[in-house]
Amino acid sequence: MQKLKGEIFLVGGAVRDTLLGIPIKERDWLVVGSSIDDMLKAGFHQIDENFPVFLHPETREEYALARREVKVGPGHKGFEFDCAENVTVMEDLKRRDLTINAMAIDKNDNLIDVYGGQRDLKDKRLRHVSDAFSEDPLRIFRVARFAAKLGQQKFRLAHSTHKMMKEMVKNKAIEVFKELSASNNSKIIITNGNTPLIISDDEDKN
Repeated sequence: MQKLKGEIFLVGGAVRDTLLGIPIKERDWLVVGSSIDDMLKAGFHQIDENFPVFLHPETREEYALARREVKVGPGHKGFEFDCAENVTVMEDLKRRDLTINAMAIDKNDNLIDVYGGQRDLKDKRLRHVSDAFSEDPLRIFRVARFAAKLGQQKFRLAHSTHKMMKEMVKNKAIEVFKELSASNNSKIIITNGNTPLIISDDEDKN
């Protein structure tokens, strides 16, 4: 088993919760400058042969190759991805949903925050990273979960993000999500205010 090629970053919820002082339930890692073949040779187990996400051979934590995404079809599965070795950490973070989830920490404990996530944490604001947010209807679900999770800390949805979510509903991007919601016995509510809420039998495990 060979040493893993590339640079490794802590990403996502673990970075967000560390900055908020919330206990970390799980850690996700981003690998830049590597390939699927490199990951397999280093002993990682690929979870899905069609997706570049792997389990560490010892810790069983998730490691994902940095990737770019291109919208090619409807719904949350209508994407093609490119996980070439030249994809940068900034490019990978840009495809994420909210700025507070689009931060990374490198091996020297340096925070990488190019989209204002730390500022939004301070201001208690849920704000989308880019217009690509509207390409995936399931992001409405994710934002609702974060609003419920962080609501006690008085986080609020950014006006621009709320406006985009309403446009997504208007354009029927939410239809795919309604089908998933029905299958999970869940309901979505977007309030007249600026905070989306979710009523679900499932707890937020992120």
